[in-house]
Order: sequence, then structure tokens, then C-alpha cells
Amino acid sequence: MTADARPQDVTARSLQRTTLRVLVISNVVGGVAVASGFAVSGLLAENISGSTSMAGLVATSTTLGAAVLAVPLAGLARSHGRRVSLATGYLIATVGAALSIVAAQIDSLLLLLLAGCLFGSGSAANLQSRYAATDAADPQYLARSLSVVVWATTIGVVVGPNLTGLGGSLGTSVGVLALAGPYLFSVVAFALSLSTVWFGLRRLQQSTPRTKVERQPLLTTFRRVVAIPHARLGLLAIATAHSVMVGVMSMTSVHLRHHGASLTVVGFVISGHVAGMYALSPVMGWLADRLGRIPTIGIGLAVLAIAMTVAAVAPDEAHGLTALALVLLGLGWSACLVAGSTLLSNSVPTDIRTSAQGLSDLTMGAFASIAGTAAGPVLAGLGFHWLAVLCGLLLIPVALTAALTKQQVQSA
Repeated sequence: MTADARPQDVTARSLQRTTLRVLVISNVVGGVAVASGFAVSGLLAENISGSTSMAGLVATSTTLGAAVLAVPLAGLARSHGRRVSLATGYLIATVGAALSIVAAQIDSLLLLLLAGCLFGSGSAANLQSRYAATDAADPQYLARSLSVVVWATTIGVVVGPNLTGLGGSLGTSVGVLALAGPYLFSVVAFALSLSTVWFGLRRLQQSTPRTKVERQPLLTTFRRVVAIPHARLGLLAIATAHSVMVGVMSMTSVHLRHHGASLTVVGFVISGHVAGMYALSPVMGWLADRLGRIPTIGIGLAVLAIAMTVAAVAPDEAHGLTALALVLLGLGWSACLVAGSTLLSNSVPTDIRTSAQGLSDLTMGAFASIAGTAAGPVLAGLGFHWLAVLCGLLLIPVALTAALTKQQVQSA
């Protein structure tokens, strides 16, 4: 290393550390915002509509909003940089959280669903921030940088739901419906995330050269992505793992309650699942950097398959086995998300990278919406065990694609 190169290396490392620190903070606070509102969204919808069957609509609208908004936010990242894109995402989410409070006050389910779509922009921004972590990262540590931002979500999703009681009391004290109170935390937290990325990512914005890239239709981006074996595998791994996770996780609490589990047990199982999803993300990043992206995806698929097997064979009253299945489900999801995201981002040309990243989040959300919608009827008609079996079958195409891709690489 020459003397002239050292200051540049120091500057690059400093920029990387600053960027990662800002993204971790914004993701923690943004995670609190998302989880605070999401925890009461179903109850609020049920309260407004008077129907239990409507309870899941807000969650669906939020998921769809996150998926749809991922594409224009990626476009903003391409044309104006991550700083503008992430700040815009959090701004839209702030408006969505505020409108959720208004919807509760005027008893409007339609407005609540619209607000849910805008609220989903916060999730889209949190998801995009994992890719932002790789913009200034050392190529040797791309997966680890990405995984640290994913890990930061752990704090938010654990703290957020526990603010429900405090949020209800705060809401009542200021004249807001108690169920809408937690959205007050969401408004403040999204605004803080916005401020964090706007002021914190200024150096990244200034140091990243803006090159004019011709805007391509989403279908063109999709065709180019699927034409690249590694990118195709990354996209498929992310979407499938997320679908399996949402399909099973969304019905777990219902399954447990139907078979005598207390709310405490349900909370314990879901908490274990969330810990599995996020807590070991840095380990998954280390594996992806050391062993490779495809082997780590293979590990994730194997863990997901074991999780579905445990869920499928566990007796209805064996809540401990269900908890084990949910922890494994979270771990498998984490491996596939971290390795798949890094593989996708690394495999596509720079002129479509941000578009491909937006496409991956869109596909991820769309697949999850379908899985979440279909899971209810499957649970009602066939039961939790068959739901696990059917979700397990979804892993087969990804495993075959991974094996084929690895074989193509070895023979090349």
C-alpha cells in the first residue's frame, strides 16, 4: 500500500462506518415505528368495522404498500441517491401513521386502509436501507455490512409492541382513541428516522458520484435480472423464504390459540421467531462472506425445510415444538434474506442495481401478500400441519435452482 493510498483508504473506512452507524440508528427507530403501529392495526380495524374478518386487511394493505412503494423509492435512489430515497420513504410513512390516527378518530375503515398503504413505506425504507449499507462497504464484507442493518431491526420489533400500553395511555391523555395511541409513537419515530438519514447520510450523498442512468421499465429490469443465473437465484430465494415465513408465521398465533395456548405462550413463540429472524443476521452475513452466497442460501433452505418438517409433525398441543419450528423458520429466513440480497446486488450490472433491488422488495412483498392471504383458508380447510407441508414444497424450486446455478458456475 502506498503512502498516497492510505488517506483514501482511511476516508473510505470512515465513510463506511458513518454510513453503517446512521443506517443502524434509522433502522432501530424505524423498526419501533413499524412495530408500534402494526401491533394494534388489526385490533383497530376490528374496532372500526365491528368484524373480526376485517382485522387482517390493514396488515395486507401495509404489506402491499411496502411492496408497491419499493419500486419508486428505488427509482429515487437511482436518480437522487439513498439519502433522498430513504428520507422520502420515512416521510410518506409519517403521513400514513398520522392518517391512521385520523381514521381511528372518524371511524373510517377506508381511510385506515389507505393509511396502511402509506405506512408500509416505512417498511420499504427499512428494507432498502440494507442495500444502502453496501454502497460504501468493502467488497469483502458486503454481506456483513448488509446483515448488521438487518440485525438492527431486532431492537425495533421487540421494543415497538411493548409500547402498546403506554401508547394507549398517552393517546387517551391527548384525546386520541386508546387503540390509535401507539401510532403517536410511529409518527415521532418515523420523523426521527427521516431526520437521521437526511442529516446523517450527507457525506455518502456527496461522495457518491451521480451518473445519469436511463430509466428502464420494471419488466425490462425483471427480464435482465432473471437472465443472470446468480441474480435469478437471489431474487427467488428472497421471495420464497419470505413467503414461507409469512404464510406460517401469520397463522401460528391462531393455531396456538385454537389449541389452548395462553397469550403469554403465543407471545413467547412469536418473540422467539422474531429473535431467530434478526438476532443472528451478522452470523449469516459472516457465513455469506466466508462460505459464499449460494452455500449460505443452501443452509437457509435446509433450516427452513427442517422448520416445516417440525411444524408438520408436531402434535397440536406440543407448543414447545411449534416454538422450535418458528425459531428455525426465522433463522432460515435470515440466511436466505442476507445471502440472497447480497447475491442479487452483486450479480447485476450497476445501471440496473437499484432497480433490481427495488424489484426484489416488490417481489418479496407481493409473494408475502399472496402467502398471507392464502394461509387463512388453508388453515381453516386443511389445518396447520398441511399449511407447513405446502409451504415446505415451495422450497423445492429454489433448491433446484440453487443446485443448477452452482453446477453452471463449476462447469464454466
